Amino acid sequence: MRNIETAVLIVGGGPVGLSTSLELASRGVKCTLVERTDGVVRNSKMGAVSVRSMETLRRWGLAERVRKGGFPEDYELSIAFCTSMAGYSLAKTPYPSMGEEPVLPQSPERRQRIPQLWFDPILSEAVRSQPSVDVRTHTEIISFTQDAQRVLAQVRDLASGETYTIEAQYLVACDGSGSSLRKSMGIEMLGDAVLSYSTGVYLRSPNLLARHDKGQAERYMLVGSEGTWGNLTVVDGDTYWRLTVIGPRSRVEAEDFDADYWVKRCFGTDAIPYEIDAVLPWRRSRLVAERYSLGRVFLAGDSAHVMAPNGGHGMNTGIGDAVNIGWKLNAVLDGWGGQGLLDSYNTERQPIGQRNVNAAASSFAATVPDLDFSHIEEATPQGDAARRELGEQLEASMRQEWEALGIILGYTYLGSPIVVPDSGTPPPDDHSHYDQSAFPGCRAPHAWLAPGQSTLDLFGEGYTLLRFGATSPGAEAMEAAAAKRGVPLKVQTIEDPSIAALYERSLVLVRPDGHVAWRGDAGLGLPESLDIIDTVRGSAHPETMRTTDETPRAIDDSERFRENAR
Repeated sequence: MRNIETAVLIVGGGPVGLSTSLELASRGVKCTLVERTDGVVRNSKMGAVSVRSMETLRRWGLAERVRKGGFPEDYELSIAFCTSMAGYSLAKTPYPSMGEEPVLPQSPERRQRIPQLWFDPILSEAVRSQPSVDVRTHTEIISFTQDAQRVLAQVRDLASGETYTIEAQYLVACDGSGSSLRKSMGIEMLGDAVLSYSTGVYLRSPNLLARHDKGQAERYMLVGSEGTWGNLTVVDGDTYWRLTVIGPRSRVEAEDFDADYWVKRCFGTDAIPYEIDAVLPWRRSRLVAERYSLGRVFLAGDSAHVMAPNGGHGMNTGIGDAVNIGWKLNAVLDGWGGQGLLDSYNTERQPIGQRNVNAAASSFAATVPDLDFSHIEEATPQGDAARRELGEQLEASMRQEWEALGIILGYTYLGSPIVVPDSGTPPPDDHSHYDQSAFPGCRAPHAWLAPGQSTLDLFGEGYTLLRFGATSPGAEAMEAAAAKRGVPLKVQTIEDPSIAALYERSLVLVRPDGHVAWRGDAGLGLPESLDIIDTVRGSAHPETMRTTDETPRAIDDSERFRENAR
């Protein structure tokens, strides 16, 4: 049996596995990605990349390719509420097209509408172009063991049947909500396994927009006498659509589920031609792993958190996981990061996963309010009044799903053991509103340094020490402390007083992931700087490192693993 060595083994070739590969590759880390399938996306479950994810793509050099991914720049992204495409209109929440949407004052990027059919291939092509990444499709992991030094994974080439071993220093499980890796480690998912039952009907309907009077919209919320029963969502801005039918299990998971009936109910007429590509039942959940790691194995994406698609937080939260674990693995592999750095992955990311699954569940609840819909399809004055009132209520209650900048940019790592707090006031966690803050643990604020150059463009390679004013004291001691510990650090001097006011301190230390690690005004000596550097690199307090019950244990339960994988 042959043996392959790699620094990091990544299991799962979806957008989070690909993002983990890209984050590691951007730092020169050798990794191997294995994926059971051919890696080709055939149904677009995801349709939007958040502002924060676009900032990450900007750092990887892929933002422009995603912006030019093919979705029409002039397609209006409003939300329409109606009884059917040929039926009554209830309300419309207007949102501009991508071409008309302004860049936010808080970011150099904007969100991007792009179906997974087009997004994943961009990531995949970028990954395959990286010499440090070995991509192996049609390859499944059979079992694995780990000890204090390494992970040994037995894998099978599904094309040839060959079984061999991959030896890695660390493993990142990006193998989805049914993660066999997570189950094999005995890590439980906590929360609600079923919030609702749904079936996705993927269909093609040429020239659909010209066959109804509801205008362009990103999503058409479909409302009947039983309430909101589904939605029609744009995929490619032209002919490809996804109809989601919501209801009791007896309706959407029935063996005789009639997809044609629901498409025709959505259209409100039999006169619109269409072709169904796929019918896929699924369940909304609100689940978070009880822990995100065990020994040398880390969970990312849906293997760590499963959330309702409302708000589009699932994949974007997973990209945040990839960035967080990626720079920390690089630091430890390079020798300057301590064990506390890896332990902080769970401390930092699990609360974000919990926060985001709760936000998605809340947004879903807003789509199915307990209201009287009995007159909504009546052609009477009572029906007119009901549609007007219900449209206003639905439109107001669902804005939290479409306007969630606080969820996207406002997440913080307050209380993290690798962040040094200060005496300032941390920002409130407002899911809709976002004010930039340089409080330790927050995403470092964006400001334009020059046309096309953001403060965010200064971050990523290692730690960045922002010095506001060339004479601000303390930078030299921090540089010396970083050099003494082998921590990569560069000093960037910023003279603009408006940016200094945004950051609020004369010295601000920013992590490789763009979050503030420390800030201060007083001139620092070498001892104080060493304490800060040791804290942010995860080596300050050995007594807070891994406890006995967290010691890596050998995992070698091949039969159980194979059973979970089926």
